Amino acid sequence: MTANRTTKQRHSPGDPLLTIAQAGEYLGTGERFIRRLITERRIAYVKVGKYVRLERSALDALVDVGRVHRQR
Repeated sequence: MTANRTTKQRHSPGDPLLTIAQAGEYLGTGERFIRRLITERRIAYVKVGKYVRLERSALDALVDVGRVHRQR
């Protein structure tokens, strides 16, 4: 499952745009993993000119999709 948004949705001012390095730090992974997510289109991203940015909410959605709940 991917963390995509529709094209009609806009960036929220309260949702910071992160660089690939910042996104990797936020998730506790390396930049290579973040770049792979982008290449495989598993996460939504924003192009600002030649730069790629990720919204923190997209990273949070990715974590929520992968969350495994404990069994009782």
